[in-house]
Amino acid sequence: MQNWKLSNVMITPSNNNGSLAIDANGLNELRVAAKQNSPEALKATATQFEALFLNMMLKSMRDATPQDGPMDNDQSRMFTSMLDQQTSQNMAKKGIGLADALVRQLSGRANHHVSQTGGEKSLSATSSATSTMHHRSIERTSQSSHVKAFQDLLGAHADEASLATGVPAKFMLGQAALESGWGKREIKAADGSCSHNVFGIKATSGWKGKVVDAPTTEYVNGLPQTKLQKFRVYDSYSDAFHDYAKMISKNPRYAPVLANSSGAVSFAQGMQRAGYATDPHYASKLANIINKSLV
Repeated sequence: MQNWKLSNVMITPSNNNGSLAIDANGLNELRVAAKQNSPEALKATATQFEALFLNMMLKSMRDATPQDGPMDNDQSRMFTSMLDQQTSQNMAKKGIGLADALVRQLSGRANHHVSQTGGEKSLSATSSATSTMHHRSIERTSQSSHVKAFQDLLGAHADEASLATGVPAKFMLGQAALESGWGKREIKAADGSCSHNVFGIKATSGWKGKVVDAPTTEYVNGLPQTKLQKFRVYDSYSDAFHDYAKMISKNPRYAPVLANSSGAVSFAQGMQRAGYATDPHYASKLANIINKSLV
């Protein structure tokens, strides 16, 4: 009886009658079969490991229970072990979720192997797209709350302006974030109302709309100076993005920026060269926000 084994019938893709093998030889055969990427073999392997896991749990529970009663002997313990094995098999057949998780993991590895060998290009593309979406989801979740709130508030307006200018929405959001301190330093009107001027655009002689006087920092010969300047006031953030898009599209000095806005660094450096701001570190600050804070 010491050599008794429950696994008289091994599960393979070609021979499956519902029994489960829990001896080492049976597991080795299942492991080899699973390498063939057969769905049946993967399911059998996962179910087998689930049964083993459950059996170990039952054994641990038995070992933690005192076994010094009059009915406790080698024969009773052997039949108890057999009962635990059968119970774990029945539970594994019904499933507790572990086997399904293992199947998904094993299938994912198999699909990765197939895509690497070039057998399924469409599968590789799908996996890549899913991975990218998952990565972006994680990034967005890890964003600071104020960054996410800012992006949620202005994202749609940036997308609309992007269609008009060809400048990526992410670049414009970065500039709005830098100019307004993520909305915390947005210019206020005299009565404290919102100016919606997140780009810090000044009210030059050609501006016919509402204006507000506000202090700003300008760099003269590399040194910061505080000055009182007139800034434009908009009725909405949509109007602010529309005016920004119009300005950089119509003003010739921003033409080089529109022609070379493929990267955050080149865009930021182009805006600084065009004279958008006097801060000597403006380009590096803008590129840093675009690359590290926004997704």
